[in-house]
Amino acid sequence: MTTLTIATYNIHKGLSHFKRRMVLHELRERLRELNADIVFLQEVQGESNGHARRHRNHPALPQYEFLADQIWPHHAYGKNAVYGEGHHGNAILSRYPIARWDNQDVSAHRFESRGLLHCEIPLPDASHPLHCICVHFGLFAGGRDRQFNALVERIKQMVPPDAPMIVAGDFNDWRNHASRLLAQELQLHEVFEVIHGKPARSYPVGMPLLRMDRIYVRGMGIQHGEVHAHHPWNKISDHAALSATLILS
Repeated sequence: MTTLTIATYNIHKGLSHFKRRMVLHELRERLRELNADIVFLQEVQGESNGHARRHRNHPALPQYEFLADQIWPHHAYGKNAVYGEGHHGNAILSRYPIARWDNQDVSAHRFESRGLLHCEIPLPDASHPLHCICVHFGLFAGGRDRQFNALVERIKQMVPPDAPMIVAGDFNDWRNHASRLLAQELQLHEVFEVIHGKPARSYPVGMPLLRMDRIYVRGMGIQHGEVHAHHPWNKISDHAALSATLILS
């Protein structure tokens, strides 16, 4: 039996709420406190020349490498949005080796670049690799519907039915269309919905009202889930972080 702690967090490109401060150093400390084995991150900058010029203490490394340093030796980054001063996307940080990974473009239009970052992570004593998919879906319902359908098709085609799986990230899905679709099509269940009856409120972090961020699992037991919206988390991003303890038997 393997126990995994995982976390998901929209890090807002390493900037505080309203983009007033660069908070990557604080963010790294908070993530380390969670002691997660696998971390799903959204709005991660792989290159940020503009921020580097404006903030003296901005790290020279890509944000995912800076955050992973010494704790998560394995990581994958899916570049989605490219602009003059850099690019950003999703990242997965892992204590376990990542056997393979792929980033699928699911952008609905040119104004919102989105991707599905899919990693396969072999775990000790597991008969199948753990499939991890980090998502950040669009703001508009039509685009989200196409992105949900792309996620469903990818999982049906590329993930064996008996393989353990985690799909986590920022779904921008305040009407909770995702849970019905993913449960019906893929037998995925949301961690906080299983524990508390509803997904967690995670946005905006100062007074969380909307259930935007999720952790869906299949083939794993759910032991614990926690929302990180209190001080000092409420000084970092505009989203709360979510963590969960999962059991793989």
